Amino acid sequence: MKLRRINRAVHRDLGYFFFGMCIIYGVSGIALNHRHDWNPNYIIQQEDFHATIPPGTQAGKAMAMVILEEIGEQENYKTHLESGQNMRIFIDGGTVNVNMQTGAGNVETIRKRPVFNQINFLHYNTPRKLWTWFSDLFAVGLIILAFTGLFVLKGKNGFTKRGVYFTTTGILIPLLLLYLYLNG
Repeated sequence: MKLRRINRAVHRDLGYFFFGMCIIYGVSGIALNHRHDWNPNYIIQQEDFHATIPPGTQAGKAMAMVILEEIGEQENYKTHLESGQNMRIFIDGGTVNVNMQTGAGNVETIRKRPVFNQINFLHYNTPRKLWTWFSDLFAVGLIILAFTGLFVLKGKNGFTKRGVYFTTTGILIPLLLLYLYLNG
């Protein structure tokens, strides 16, 4: 009976302690699983425009500034590149691409996706050092939570009755999917 009480206390306290980490890894895991559908880290927007370039405007920074002024981005100029009739202007938070002869172009802006960018930063283990140690501690905590969770309940809903079926199914599904992916 004392062992059951210790098991429940360990399971409960680890659950409380790692609640935030479970949310971080759960939400970012879902986001990263669907990164082929959307970019979980950045919001990328593109907008087409047509610039009127005054005759006699020299290619180079002068032309870049004329274009940026027309689209309201003159304050964000960083640098530019020219290739044939095309100019790429780098601005804070994006790029401007324009055909210098026709004036046709587009603005691509990139900004961090709120919340997702930050939690994915943690999920990717980007901070390193202390974060790696805490993530490893979390992984060990998950293993302990999994084992202690098996023995929290007793009786008809306990591990030896109902729990064994769910546990077995939860083990077999990943193994089956792994088999299908490796042999399919």
